[in-house]
Amino acid sequence: MKTIDELLAEPVAGRRVFVRADLNVPLDGTTITDDGRIRAVLPTVKALAEAGARVVVASHLGRPKGAPDPAFSLAPAAARLGELLGADVAFATDTVGESATATVAGLADGQVAVVENLRFNAGETSKDDAERGAFADQLAALADVYVGDGFGAVHRKHASVFDLPARLPHYAGYLIATEVGVLRKLTDDVQRPYVVALGGAKVSDKLAVIDQLLGKADRILIGGGMAYTFLKAKGHEIGSSLLQEDQLDAVAEYLERAEKTGVELVLPVDAVVAPAFPDLKSKAPADATSVAADAMPTDQMGLDIGPESRKLYASKIADAATVFWNGPMGVFEHPDFAEGTKAVAQALLDSEAFTVVGGGDSAAAVRILGFDENAFGHISTGGGASLEYLEGKTLPGLAALED
Repeated sequence: MKTIDELLAEPVAGRRVFVRADLNVPLDGTTITDDGRIRAVLPTVKALAEAGARVVVASHLGRPKGAPDPAFSLAPAAARLGELLGADVAFATDTVGESATATVAGLADGQVAVVENLRFNAGETSKDDAERGAFADQLAALADVYVGDGFGAVHRKHASVFDLPARLPHYAGYLIATEVGVLRKLTDDVQRPYVVALGGAKVSDKLAVIDQLLGKADRILIGGGMAYTFLKAKGHEIGSSLLQEDQLDAVAEYLERAEKTGVELVLPVDAVVAPAFPDLKSKAPADATSVAADAMPTDQMGLDIGPESRKLYASKIADAATVFWNGPMGVFEHPDFAEGTKAVAQALLDSEAFTVVGGGDSAAAVRILGFDENAFGHISTGGGASLEYLEGKTLPGLAALED
């Protein structure tokens, strides 16, 4: 795929450049609680603006149902982008209507505009090719060139991600080029030992990637809510812990495959449990205790890996050359159940490995728990996209940028 550097080697002053970013930031009302995704697209937007392009930034935010919804407006993201750029950023109150047309027409060389949430238009996410294509035609009328830099959306076959690049000269922005380069280090050019730490709530979300990694990773460490389905498959009592009963057969098969192929599939040896899920708003102390993974009381719920598991997982990461981590080890939003996630993050920092934090809740945990983002090898902006790439799937947004 062509990169933005190739675009910048040409004169871009006065040209309208459509940047498909990922400004899907978490909001508390109109307050952004984590601006990491806005910061991630800054290098691309800055470079284009400094070269004199008229930059049109577009993104989705949340899941509005194909119609305007003030709760999902990109206005706060546009304001934050302007603060980070140190320049005024114009904001269009629609995506392809009168406001967008007038806002883009009013841009001078080197200026930046953000158009309203792409998902306020049903054509953005439509499964009908014609409807998506019609919306892509409207978006194309706003620009002369397309730059794809919303890595968190490249696994979606959406109009602005898949259909629009076919209608304009297209290039990969700095973020996408970086993300793809990192993922290739996890698939095509892996330095060993290669350790993967997987967490999160649902094992079903990770089955496909585990299937692929059983042939590629040297060790797979399992934590989070998904660990209890694995422990149940081994015959352990898991109390009221999260269980996906319909995945037990698949998990048992993976445990068997790991043993046959020599891949270490490491499960928690103990857990931090409580009688009920904690209150994440008040952060009130929970009645938390640590128990052995094979001795969980029937009236308790596993909410984090325990102290012995933390030591075990850190030891399995210590000698790694490559580490990919996706998914927290427990309910890290509550202080009583954050230590497992902290331990894995710290183990990545303590190792000499090339470390990749695979987006989503893992990236959020790094920031919320106070770790230095720059100390990791790479923090992905797209958890779902990263996983699908590692599963070996073709990502529509990347395929669209290929020539």
